[in-house]
Amino acid sequence: MEKIYRLHYRAQLNKDYTEEQLQEAICTCKQNILTLQKEGRVLTAALYRHEKMLFLYYEALGEQLEVTEPNTLAEEGVAGMEESGEDIQATTVHPTEFLASLAPYLCVWPGQKQDRLWVHMYHIYYHNTPESVEGWARAAVPELRRGRIAFLRDEKLFSYIYHHKAIVDEGLLPGDRYQSIALHENILFSYFEEPKTFVNVRNCPDKESEVIKDWIAVDPESHFIHMPQGKGENFMFLPALFAMGVEDWK
Repeated sequence: MEKIYRLHYRAQLNKDYTEEQLQEAICTCKQNILTLQKEGRVLTAALYRHEKMLFLYYEALGEQLEVTEPNTLAEEGVAGMEESGEDIQATTVHPTEFLASLAPYLCVWPGQKQDRLWVHMYHIYYHNTPESVEGWARAAVPELRRGRIAFLRDEKLFSYIYHHKAIVDEGLLPGDRYQSIALHENILFSYFEEPKTFVNVRNCPDKESEVIKDWIAVDPESHFIHMPQGKGENFMFLPALFAMGVEDWK
């Protein structure tokens, strides 16, 4: 049975482009995504920009794949396992395929076995898990598909991860069904939709979270580097280069 993978990547723009070239590349990317959506391989895809940084969220369909040791994967002939954390994506479309027109304008990131343009971000926080395409479908076209980022203080990074993993494991805190937060280095990338559809992981709307009290007790504000663009908020919203869902054309 196919599985919906919620994937997050980041990239860095280089200096070898004009804004006009960038917009032309984005138009090609959007056409590629529309094709993938009509083929049933991608549900939602959104790309956001902050200065030279790009942040990608997308939902891709692929086969159920258990994470195994790299040697086992090599023996089975599964390619593309160069970076830890990307094993689960072996059967889904990769950003380099549908965002190929952006490649000339991206910096190269060093990898364990080979360099790459798009860096996998670790999915650490959510309020719901997609079980099927039908069950994950939006009731209507979202008014907004929003992307935002936050910067964690080095000494608080693992505290943030610890408490948010505890919140997800408990599964009782309500939030937007489509919210998803990923981490790379000290940067958090959050995707969510408005109007929000409030759910929790365990589907227990009448049971209150106890773990959230521990997070509040450690002073959440102290975990963040507050950027001027954020106007005092922990997360700052980013402009979208595109934000597309299958609901837009169905």
